[in-house]
Amino acid sequence: MSKQTVGIVGARGHTGAELIRLIDRHPHLELSFVSSRELDGRPVRGQIEGFSGELRYENLSHEQVGGKGADAVVLALPNGKAAELVAAIDAQAPQTVVVDLSADYRFNDDWYYGLPELTRGKYAGQRRISNPGCYATAMQLAIAPMLGLLSAPPQCFGVSGYSGAGTTPSDRNNVGLLRDNLMPYALADHLHEREVSRQLGTAVEFMPHVAPHFRGITMTVNLALREPVAIDDVRARYRARYAGEPLLRVIDATPWVSRIAGRHGVEIGGFTVAPGGRRLVAVATLDNLLKGAATQAMQNLNLAFGFDELAGVPADAYFTEAG
Repeated sequence: MSKQTVGIVGARGHTGAELIRLIDRHPHLELSFVSSRELDGRPVRGQIEGFSGELRYENLSHEQVGGKGADAVVLALPNGKAAELVAAIDAQAPQTVVVDLSADYRFNDDWYYGLPELTRGKYAGQRRISNPGCYATAMQLAIAPMLGLLSAPPQCFGVSGYSGAGTTPSDRNNVGLLRDNLMPYALADHLHEREVSRQLGTAVEFMPHVAPHFRGITMTVNLALREPVAIDDVRARYRARYAGEPLLRVIDATPWVSRIAGRHGVEIGGFTVAPGGRRLVAVATLDNLLKGAATQAMQNLNLAFGFDELAGVPADAYFTEAG
């Protein structure tokens, strides 16, 4: 089978590095270009451990990206930067699959919203794919099994490692400021709050925080319910909803972010029912750079090309009954 070519724009960042590693090991994909203004001219193998090819970073204009004619382009750029690139690709290579990791197209019905465990049934050959946000992925997977039973907007307390703030210096990735600290920010009307509310069709309240660890998200979700539930029924409901999902594991214990860092899936557990049975708390953890970004992009690329959804994802990353 001939390999499909993939280019990455915004390859300097943490997620770009993870994407390079995943594509490099993929049996049916080949990295054709990586665009980064800051790393222009440097060999990729000098930046990415384990990469053995001769590819170098390039500083490509929008038109040059479109002119490359790659089978797919992944945009790993900050919010608000995708539109001109997409326009250039539309003009020069409309057949190219575009996976956008920013929020720029998550509210656009012309784009497929790619959270495979919840939306793969809606994929119908779209060439434009919007990757969900990392916080939004954790929230949706924690809430989805209880949709239809809610009596109020779910309240989501999210804590992310500082890699989620990207590589551009800010208070939220300043290790000195974060030491011995928990930094709240954007506590109402956060972009991911609107994203999840739109996708689930119910209002969600979200309070994000940044912690001193580098990677991983802990999402604690408070769910008010119309009718009382029993804890065993809750666990059974989540396990039934996610049965057969190799990147999602439902556990009884409360998941730890330190145990999900570097893994490609999601753990949901810590289920707690308050007296009276009408309040449920659930906890989800995931690696924000992997299932929250690069791994999910890989799932979406595989879906678009008709490959096994987990092709290129290391087999030891799958969840099994034993762990």
